[in-house]
Amino acid sequence: MTDHFDAQRLPGKVLVGTGSTQGLGAAIARRAVRLGAAGIVVCGRDRTRGGAVRDELAALGCDALFVAVELADARACREVVRACDARFGRLDGLVNAAGLSTRGTLDDTSVELWDTLFAVNARAPFVLMQEAARVVRRVGDGGSVVNVITMASHGGEPALTGYAASKAALATLTRNAAYQLQPDRIRVNGLNIGWTATEGEHAVQTAEGRPEDWLAAAAASRPFGRLLSPEDIAPMVTYLLSDAAQMVTGSVIDFDQTVHGPYGEHVAAVAPPPALMPGAGPPGGGTPWA
Repeated sequence: MTDHFDAQRLPGKVLVGTGSTQGLGAAIARRAVRLGAAGIVVCGRDRTRGGAVRDELAALGCDALFVAVELADARACREVVRACDARFGRLDGLVNAAGLSTRGTLDDTSVELWDTLFAVNARAPFVLMQEAARVVRRVGDGGSVVNVITMASHGGEPALTGYAASKAALATLTRNAAYQLQPDRIRVNGLNIGWTATEGEHAVQTAEGRPEDWLAAAAASRPFGRLLSPEDIAPMVTYLLSDAAQMVTGSVIDFDQTVHGPYGEHVAAVAPPPALMPGAGPPGGGTPWA
């Protein structure tokens, strides 16, 4: 019998992860190494952080490479995958975890900001998937792409107009690419993640004037009493990268404690009527239910 937990490991796999110099991307990279990944390409803008993550992964026994990249540059995106191919000769998984969430409403979002958000959040994953698919096809062993999206892709708040729209585009691209790449056994899935406590989110919150301890109030406002953490999300990403998820493709999963659709205040639970209590017989008498 197949051990599905063992199948969630990543032995010998080579992965590329955007946004992996900090936060969620770095957490995914660390977990992938613990699960047996043989090679990881760390990429991001910050060379100091990127070098530190690369060295950390190398100390754990993984062949790690850092590639500095500005994701708004399509040519630079292609070079990330080409650097992976040059170093490892293969590519098994791509995680598009980077994203830009600069605020802006319908009224005050400039065309320049709109274009930048789409370049980073939608075009960069497109270019990376396009280039990655070519390598995976050549090797012939199949592969997996995980796109980190956002619950805001369902519509989002007014201050996230461009961000929500660009991530919604990525959700559609995820499904479209999954169908196109079926013959190559390249799976493509996405996660609509909710509000997550990361270094980047801390920078955003404090830049907007919130105090250093903003997280306590934010956590208290959430249904389960805290924000998501990178460690909550990373296991789902590595599952989707693994052979355990070999029958999952084209899925965009809401990964959050909020539920999209229902609304209004919760109602208090009430005791069931006597006829529905455990051990009670059917209404009107007769033989008790088994």
